Amino acid sequence: MSEAGSAATLCVRELRGFIFDADGTLYRGEAALPGAAEFVADLCRLGVPWLVATNNSTMPPAGVAARLTRMGIPATVDDVINSSQVAAAYLAAEMPGARALMVGETGLREALVEAGVPLTEDWQAADAVVVGLDRALTYAGLRDAALAIRRGARFIAANADRTLPTELGLIPGAGSVVAFLEIATDVPAHVIGKPAPDIFHHALARLGTPAGLTAAVGDRPETDIAAGQAAGLRTIGVLTGASPAEAFAAMETPPDWVFGDMMALRRAYLSGA
Repeated sequence: MSEAGSAATLCVRELRGFIFDADGTLYRGEAALPGAAEFVADLCRLGVPWLVATNNSTMPPAGVAARLTRMGIPATVDDVINSSQVAAAYLAAEMPGARALMVGETGLREALVEAGVPLTEDWQAADAVVVGLDRALTYAGLRDAALAIRRGARFIAANADRTLPTELGLIPGAGSVVAFLEIATDVPAHVIGKPAPDIFHHALARLGTPAGLTAAVGDRPETDIAAGQAAGLRTIGVLTGASPAEAFAAMETPPDWVFGDMMALRRAYLSGA
């Protein structure tokens, strides 16, 4: 596929802001992907605002920022929004005072606590079940979550990514846990992360850039691109993560641009293509 796709009348260089996915877009595991650090450095030099909006619920924004910084992409907490924060904000607004039973890791726990959501480990006392990726998952934890949902607790998923790109390959993601509970309870989850547009609405408010001149950059058509389109953003697919070029081309509305990697995106941006 060519480096620049069908972007209507707008060229990449006219974009005023970028919202990047993390896993599979800026990095894989503990390694930055080719061109990522250089492109972000270019944006900083040119005064173009950017953020990372990630479906990964396991790590708090401070941890994501520290990982980026180690990779040569200097970032602060304010440069990162994750699905845990958006899920916690949703629960706090929609069900004030609701007690949440959590299936997830530190990132989800911290977000819920910071949003003022009381946590419980008692499935009989839970008003909501909030689910993210949990790499220390136990059957007992799944059992209690399923019992709480069947009892009537609201079922909220931080995200529904079936897989997670790592140095070893694709491993089960939060969506695999969500699917287990949906099968076990016959209750569909209310998904907060991408492909829902909520995380991009939060990101746009922080960036202060027009949606039509801001790009969502990601490696997954079904989440990153779909959510960006739902939020009214321009969309850029990259082929460094979970999806091949054919997956982007097969979308009913393909992304505005598709690039092989961040190096190709950087070249197009700096050349004014």
